[in-house]
Amino acid sequence: MAVAITDQMNTKANKNKLWAGVVLGFFALVSVGTYAYNEYYIYLSVYLWFGMIYGMCLQYGRFCFSSAFRDLFAIGVPRMLVGIMIATVLFGTISAFVTAGGASTFHAAPVGPHSVIAGIIFGIGMVIAGGCASSSLYKTGEGNLNALIVILSISISQAVFADVGGWTNNLVPEAWKQSALEKGLPAVITVEDGWFDQYLAGFVWNYPSLTYAEILGQDNASIAGAFLGNLLVGILIPAGLLLAVVYVFFWRKGYHKKLAKQGISRSGFKAELVGYWCMIVENKRTSIAGLVLGIACALHMLVIQGLRMKFGFKNAGTMLERTGWDFGISAQGTVFDPGYWYVTTQEAQWVGWVMQKLGWNNMDNIYFGYVNGIPNPAINPADWMSLALIGGAAIIALYHNEFKFKKPTWETAIWSIIGGVLMGIGARLGLGCNVGAFFVRVANGDSSGWVFGLGMAAGAYLGVKFFNWWTERKLAKEMDACEF
Repeated sequence: MAVAITDQMNTKANKNKLWAGVVLGFFALVSVGTYAYNEYYIYLSVYLWFGMIYGMCLQYGRFCFSSAFRDLFAIGVPRMLVGIMIATVLFGTISAFVTAGGASTFHAAPVGPHSVIAGIIFGIGMVIAGGCASSSLYKTGEGNLNALIVILSISISQAVFADVGGWTNNLVPEAWKQSALEKGLPAVITVEDGWFDQYLAGFVWNYPSLTYAEILGQDNASIAGAFLGNLLVGILIPAGLLLAVVYVFFWRKGYHKKLAKQGISRSGFKAELVGYWCMIVENKRTSIAGLVLGIACALHMLVIQGLRMKFGFKNAGTMLERTGWDFGISAQGTVFDPGYWYVTTQEAQWVGWVMQKLGWNNMDNIYFGYVNGIPNPAINPADWMSLALIGGAAIIALYHNEFKFKKPTWETAIWSIIGGVLMGIGARLGLGCNVGAFFVRVANGDSSGWVFGLGMAAGAYLGVKFFNWWTERKLAKEMDACEF
């Protein structure tokens, strides 16, 4: 019996590895085939392969911003948060070299009260949904259908929210409307008919977009600006302080108890530094994933910038025009082409493109019509990245026998929808999600990144408290029913 079970497990493992090879081969075939058709397609393939690396890292390290805060606030385990900080610091370190060399594709976002409010909404949503935007993608690659529901909810809510109008326009302050109209946007963008457009152009855009280098009066592309301003002041110091706080309040006590059980007694500053370091390297799998993820994110920027220089365009919109795929290009001649890791916007573009085909005009708003466009998903660079992220996660999950289709229950599906909608709204209000509004911005010295992160942490804390209350309430009802 034992031998038969072992044989079955080995057979399943071999089949999973075969399927992992099939997925990898499929993406390789797409990459080679499209490049043979037109060399411009290597630009999309760069997004594809980096997306695959991101998916592999996320799945291997079980990276999830939701679980990072949930584990910290609910059970006092900082493992995931530490991994995220490792990835952020490494991303930021290599980004400093890229920025100082003038090859960065990053651009800062406006920093204001909207950042923290959006972060709170997003943080609540990711805890309710059971996963953040990026983890929902990699969990989909593991066969988790709840995660797929989260992605769809985020995508649909963003696309709808970006074009919301009607009675919601009555809620817009007159100052926002006038300020938006004064921006001189193209006539095709009907600002006065969209609440979100007036929020963006009349409120958010009025706040400055500042990196820490600029706050200190330095040029981003200078050595002082990139390394002292953005890296040291904007990343290393706050990340180090954050981890110190986590160590003192969530790790130190358990660490010293563990030493005491082993008959080891340590005290003093040196002992605390050893404990601090032990916290950072506690989970090697997460640390390794964070290391690779951080390096890949920075290299992604460098490679994309090199291709833009090679082909002579600043945005993929030019590439699409040259190859005849000009549908859905924005009024500025652009499409969403961040040049680095990003999620949520490209998923919203999927829905926006479908809605446009079904007769919903999505090219008259700022989000799609003026900034990001809604190109065909088959030729959208960022779409290739997200699909490859799912594929990369599937490859690692299959290789480690962790792939399994998980069907949602009605209850988990409802939570996924509610949480996804909140994340979609938070992502649009904050101009990004846990990746675009926090991880990437912090790693590139954008002052809005930590502001969104603080809001996200506060929202996650509220989400954890809500779920604790809900669980206790549900358990009490079940106990009452049993007693009856």
